[in-house]
Amino acid sequence: MFVLFFLIWVIFNGQLTVEIAAFGVVIAGVMYWFLCKFFDYSPRCDLFLCKKAPLLLQYILTLVWEIIKANLTVFRLIYTAEYELEPAVVHFKTNLRSAFARVLLANSITLTPGTITVALTDNEYTVHCLDKELAEGISSSVFVKLLTKIEEGLNERHGK
Repeated sequence: MFVLFFLIWVIFNGQLTVEIAAFGVVIAGVMYWFLCKFFDYSPRCDLFLCKKAPLLLQYILTLVWEIIKANLTVFRLIYTAEYELEPAVVHFKTNLRSAFARVLLANSITLTPGTITVALTDNEYTVHCLDKELAEGISSSVFVKLLTKIEEGLNERHGK
């Protein structure tokens, strides 16, 4: 996180001189200290995020791909004259343990065209789908599988 803060500092300055680098190191250090002191962050979190970076990148790419596929599906559903839409409200539960993973799943569902997460209570999701076809397999989607992999090791990070 320290390196990210420093890189943001350099990018916002638009150039790299000794003075900018020195101020950047100090400012990034203060921000990192603040993050560790008040937001339950630690160098162990950095290590955990570095280990999970390939899965997080895979999740982002998968999300983009699913958004593209859903756009095409919604386009087909809307512009097919002989097909009548059948909206559906789906309730399902997941085995995701962390609030981060549950909220990320809810937001990913909402970002995917044709579906909106209406409610998230503990592990139970309520999702409105533009058509019942979009609701198929939502509880065991690729998002749930990837988030389960990302969650592995999360409890060890927190010492639970």
